[in-house]
Amino acid sequence: MEDVLETYALPYDPEIPLICMDEQPIQLLDHSRPPQTMKPGQVLREDYEYVRKGSCSLFLFTEPLAGWRHVQASEKRTKSDWALQIQELLEIHYPEAKRLEIHYAPKHGSWLNIAEIEFSVLTIQCLNPQIASIRIASRGIGLGN
Repeated sequence: MEDVLETYALPYDPEIPLICMDEQPIQLLDHSRPPQTMKPGQVLREDYEYVRKGSCSLFLFTEPLAGWRHVQASEKRTKSDWALQIQELLEIHYPEAKRLEIHYAPKHGSWLNIAEIEFSVLTIQCLNPQIASIRIASRGIGLGN
């Protein structure tokens, strides 16, 4: 825990950016019946039943001291997927970064993970609980896939 807190306390250095990363699986769900649109004096009517369309993973990177966030949807979450996300981070988003150090948040210290806190905000503000496809998930978080 102290390692993570000490890392967060470091001063901002654009050559050695502090980037937090997390991933979150989401279920892809669609309506079993189309919702009935609202009418004057009547609320939206949605059936509680849904159709499961699989799942996907969201990878989130954030540099909190610079106000930067990047989210990518992926069909799965394997070691290779994780490695590809890190490769994109280093080669596309931070090609000038001087080094990569990985500091893990403690197992029961998710409250220390700024990326996990970002996911919480993203889920509350942007992600509809019923997302039917990776394309819709990507559009919902501003990826434009």
